[in-house]
Amino acid sequence: MKNLYVGNLPHSTTEAELRNVFEPHGAVEKVTLVTDRETGRSRGFGFVEMTDATAADKAVAALNGTELGGRTLTINEAKPKTDRPKGGGQRFGGGGGGGGRGRDRGQARERREPRW
Repeated sequence: MKNLYVGNLPHSTTEAELRNVFEPHGAVEKVTLVTDRETGRSRGFGFVEMTDATAADKAVAALNGTELGGRTLTINEAKPKTDRPKGGGQRFGGGGGGGGRGRDRGQARERREPRW
Protein backbone atom coordinates (compact mmCIF):
# COMPACT_ATOMS: atom_id res chain seq x y z
CA MET A 1 0.00 0.00 0.00
CA LYS A 2 1.37 3.41 -0.95
CA ASN A 3 -0.07 6.88 -0.44
CA LEU A 4 0.60 9.49 -3.13
CA TYR A 5 0.40 13.27 -2.88
CA VAL A 6 -1.20 14.93 -5.90
CA GLY A 7 -0.68 18.68 -6.08
CA ASN A 8 -1.69 21.58 -8.35
CA LEU A 9 -5.10 20.09 -9.04
CA PRO A 10 -7.77 22.24 -10.66
CA HIS A 11 -10.24 23.27 -7.95
CA SER A 12 -13.05 21.68 -9.98
CA THR A 13 -11.50 18.18 -9.84
CA THR A 14 -13.69 15.48 -8.30
CA GLU A 15 -12.60 12.32 -6.50
CA ALA A 16 -14.05 10.24 -9.35
CA GLU A 17 -11.99 12.16 -11.93
CA LEU A 18 -8.82 11.68 -9.93
CA ARG A 19 -9.56 7.97 -9.52
CA ASN A 20 -10.01 7.68 -13.31
CA VAL A 21 -6.60 9.27 -13.87
CA PHE A 22 -4.83 6.75 -11.62
CA GLU A 23 -6.75 3.51 -12.24
CA PRO A 24 -5.07 2.68 -15.59
CA HIS A 25 -1.80 2.38 -13.61
CA GLY A 26 -3.09 0.07 -10.85
CA ALA A 27 -5.77 -0.55 -8.24
CA VAL A 28 -6.79 2.58 -6.34
CA GLU A 29 -7.81 1.95 -2.73
CA LYS A 30 -8.82 5.48 -1.70
CA VAL A 31 -8.96 9.02 -3.12
CA THR A 32 -9.10 12.08 -0.85
CA LEU A 33 -9.38 15.69 -1.97
CA VAL A 34 -8.41 18.26 0.65
CA THR A 35 -10.97 21.03 1.10
CA ASP A 36 -11.04 24.31 2.97
CA ARG A 37 -12.80 23.90 6.33
CA GLU A 38 -14.72 27.15 6.09
CA THR A 39 -15.71 27.29 2.42
CA GLY A 40 -15.71 23.59 1.49
CA ARG A 41 -13.82 24.51 -1.69
CA SER A 42 -10.99 22.30 -2.91
CA ARG A 43 -7.53 23.46 -1.83
CA GLY A 44 -5.96 22.14 -5.03
CA PHE A 45 -4.32 18.99 -3.70
CA GLY A 46 -5.23 15.52 -2.56
CA PHE A 47 -4.06 11.99 -1.91
CA VAL A 48 -4.41 8.73 -3.81
CA GLU A 49 -3.81 5.47 -1.97
CA MET A 50 -2.81 2.59 -4.22
CA THR A 51 -2.76 -1.06 -3.10
CA ASP A 52 0.42 -2.04 -4.99
CA ALA A 53 3.59 -0.03 -4.25
CA THR A 54 5.16 -0.93 -7.61
CA ALA A 55 2.07 0.26 -9.48
CA ALA A 56 2.12 3.46 -7.41
CA ASP A 57 5.75 4.11 -8.40
CA LYS A 58 4.85 3.57 -12.06
CA ALA A 59 1.89 5.95 -11.71
CA VAL A 60 4.18 8.64 -10.27
CA ALA A 61 6.63 8.17 -13.14
CA ALA A 62 3.85 8.27 -15.75
CA LEU A 63 1.69 11.08 -14.33
CA ASN A 64 4.04 13.52 -12.61
CA GLY A 65 4.27 16.64 -14.81
CA THR A 66 1.21 15.76 -16.91
CA GLU A 67 -1.73 18.13 -17.30
CA LEU A 68 -5.21 17.90 -15.85
CA GLY A 69 -7.67 20.69 -16.54
CA GLY A 70 -4.89 22.94 -17.82
CA ARG A 71 -2.70 22.53 -14.74
CA THR A 72 0.57 20.61 -14.46
CA LEU A 73 0.27 17.94 -11.77
CA THR A 74 2.86 17.41 -9.04
CA ILE A 75 2.82 13.80 -7.86
CA ASN A 76 5.10 12.13 -5.34
CA GLU A 77 5.00 9.78 -2.39
CA ALA A 78 3.11 11.35 0.51
CA LYS A 79 5.15 11.93 3.64
CA PRO A 80 3.52 11.14 6.98
CA LYS A 81 2.83 14.21 9.11
CA THR A 82 5.36 13.09 11.73
CA ASP A 83 8.20 13.08 9.14
CA ARG A 84 7.69 16.70 8.14
CA PRO A 85 9.74 19.34 9.97
CA LYS A 86 7.76 21.47 12.38
CA GLY A 87 7.49 25.13 11.50
CA GLY A 88 9.05 27.24 14.20
CA GLY A 89 8.34 30.73 15.33
CA GLN A 90 5.25 32.78 14.97
CA ARG A 91 2.77 31.85 12.34
CA PHE A 92 0.73 35.01 11.88
CA GLY A 93 2.79 38.12 11.40
CA GLY A 94 3.29 39.46 14.88
CA GLY A 95 6.38 41.27 16.00
CA GLY A 96 6.91 45.00 15.95
CA GLY A 97 6.76 46.69 19.30
CA GLY A 98 4.13 49.30 19.83
CA GLY A 99 5.17 52.84 20.63
CA GLY A 100 4.72 54.22 24.09
CA ARG A 101 2.62 57.23 25.05
CA GLY A 102 3.78 60.39 23.36
CA ARG A 103 6.43 58.75 21.18
CA ASP A 104 4.74 59.72 17.95
CA ARG A 105 5.12 63.37 19.00
CA GLY A 106 8.86 63.05 19.54
CA GLN A 107 8.60 63.20 23.34
CA ALA A 108 10.83 61.22 25.63
CA ARG A 109 9.36 58.31 27.58
CA GLU A 110 8.31 58.90 31.15
CA ARG A 111 10.47 57.23 33.78
CA ARG A 112 8.46 55.01 36.14
CA GLU A 113 9.18 54.10 39.68
CA PRO A 114 9.87 50.40 40.28
CA ARG A 115 6.83 48.46 41.52
CA TRP A 116 8.47 46.73 44.45
